[in-house]
Amino acid sequence: MLSAQQIIELAWGLELSQQRFVWVIRPRTKGRADDAFFNVGNGSDDNPDYLPDGFLTRIRDVGKLVPMWAQQVEILSHPSIGGFMSHCGWNSTLESITSGVPIIAWPLYAEQRLNATLLTEELGVAVRPEVLPTKEVVGREEIEKMVRTIMEGKEGVVMRNNVKKLEVGAMNAHENNGSSYKSMCELVLDIIVRKGDIIGV
Repeated sequence: MLSAQQIIELAWGLELSQQRFVWVIRPRTKGRADDAFFNVGNGSDDNPDYLPDGFLTRIRDVGKLVPMWAQQVEILSHPSIGGFMSHCGWNSTLESITSGVPIIAWPLYAEQRLNATLLTEELGVAVRPEVLPTKEVVGREEIEKMVRTIMEGKEGVVMRNNVKKLEVGAMNAHENNGSSYKSMCELVLDIIVRKGDIIGV
């Protein structure tokens, strides 16, 4: 969960970037998340109170907020998606790479910091804030800059080219006789052999 202050900064950063976006947001609530989203509470302009005043009105034509959960793979695989802000868990990382989408790395805990470093420094398919989001609030100007870097900047073109190469490699690995295909076949064969040993076949 992001802090209330970080949600405000993220909202402003997305708005200032002037880019189209889908934001899956998990509002803090004791009830159902969709109740918290659609029953606007203390915000103005039919705006939830955890977003800047008037935010939904101002981004109506460029942004879509989705409460709690969305079909991440389906969204990432859509050709109009130009970037993905992710905590850099391994599943999300692979989903982004196999969809050919560069990443705004937002690591929070566990292996996510290592993955973010790999994506930014080694593979060149991501950008990340200068400070860890778990240590400090990332400001709206930096969020705007990261979004624009991926969507408009020369660095974004390089990242997009790099991730497209990785996407091709990932697809090749899934093909018949690809490395992932072979590894899965070996695993299944090993399970069958071990099962046979256990039951005395």
